[in-house]
This record gives sequence, C-alpha cells and structure tokens, in this order.
Amino acid sequence: MALSRRDRNSLRYAKTLLEHPGLAARIAGLIGTPMEKGYKYLPARWSDMVTKATRIALQKALDLAAVTMTDNGAVPSADPFHKIIVAVTGAGGGALGIAALPVELSISTTVMLRSIADIARSEGEDLSSLETRLACIEVFALGGRSKGDDAAEAGYFAVRAALAKGISEAIGYIAERGIAKETAPAIVRLISQVASRFGVCVSEKIAVQAVPVIGAAGGAITNLIFIDHFQRIARGHFIVRRLERTYGAEAIRSRYQKLSV
Repeated sequence: MALSRRDRNSLRYAKTLLEHPGLAARIAGLIGTPMEKGYKYLPARWSDMVTKATRIALQKALDLAAVTMTDNGAVPSADPFHKIIVAVTGAGGGALGIAALPVELSISTTVMLRSIADIARSEGEDLSSLETRLACIEVFALGGRSKGDDAAEAGYFAVRAALAKGISEAIGYIAERGIAKETAPAIVRLISQVASRFGVCVSEKIAVQAVPVIGAAGGAITNLIFIDHFQRIARGHFIVRRLERTYGAEAIRSRYQKLSV
C-alpha cells in the first residue's frame, strides 16, 4: 500500500524529530554555558550518583507503566502542562544543587512518562496495553546514546531492535506477575539497557546545572529543554508506530530509511 501524501509528510517529520535530537547543543546554546565547564564543578564519583539515580527513576517509571494509565481517547496531548511541572522541579533542583538529583530526577522522570503516555494516546495508542506502556519507557532510551554507540547503532530503528528482546521479556514477566519486580532478570536487563542511554542525557543536564551561576532559573530552563527533548522523541516514535499499524512495520522502516531530512 502506497503512503498518502499526508502520511509521507508525517513520516518525514517523525524522522526529523528522531534523528536530530541534539540535547547537549540545545541546553548549552540556550543557557550560554559550555557543557565541559559544568563537569568541572561536579563532585567526585558523580557518575556513580547519576547511574544510581537514573536506575531508581526508571524503576519507578516502570512501576508506573505496569499499571493502567487513564485513556480518554485520541485528543491532543497536554505538552505545555507537563513542561510547567518539570520546570518547577528543575527550579528546585537548580537551587539545591546536585544533592537534590535523586528526588528531582525521580519526579521529573515520572512527569515525563505521563507526558510521553499522553503523546502516545494522542497518536492512537491503547494505554491499557502493556506493550504500549513499555513503548513509553522505550522513549527514554531513544532520546539518548550509550557511550559505546557508533552512528549505525544510534539510529532510531537500530535502538528499537536492540531493545526488542528486553521489552518482550519484560512484557512476559509483568503479564505473568503483574509487577515489575526490580530484582527479576528480565526487569534488570531492560532497566540496564534504557539507563545506559537515558543516563547520558541526565549527565548532560546535571553538568549544566552544576555551574554555580545557573541557580533556580537555569535549572528550570534546563528541565524545560530536557522534557521538550523527550516530548519530541515521543512524538516521532508514536507517529512511526501509528504508521506501522496502517502500512506494516517493514514498509515504514524501508520508507523511513530512504528519507533524507
């Protein structure tokens, strides 16, 4: 089946969102602070702190995804509302510094998951489906790159392929037990996969917030860019999934890869 002109344009728009995220450049450009400067202000063993905070935040997000989210039909998503909430948490985190990271990240990640689910619903996804809810968790991985990625491994479909087995195993585990128990091997693997990519974005965010002059205002702005980044990725992801439901996964993947943006 040939794609309609409208759907071809939607797919092109989705690829633009998915393949040109540029979180680090957007944060540094708007705040006016080179990210490298921020790393100098981070405490010793900050990487361990980010890793732990990221895993805890994702586990809580997965717990939330394991329960049914409210589905009120394919109406427009409330992106600005979620941005306001995350900006407020960013202001608090910016004022209190890196010590507030575990609490601030947990709240921000939960709000972002709600926003991602809202976008998924607006693109026709069924939020009562566990597969859809884990596709929302998948967005946190699609929005970042792991340190070992090369260009071929960082593309949208490459990341989805890398996560496919972990998501399938997690679906099987949660469907059987009804909970996302953090010690279960299937859950540990999925959290590890997503955290390796999401953690890169978190590190970029806190590097800017660590600069002493940033403060509450800078923390709010940084978080606005942070959630906008993941909202854009979510929009692209769920546009692709919507088109896959109409035309088939292989047909959309083939057309996506041929597009130049």
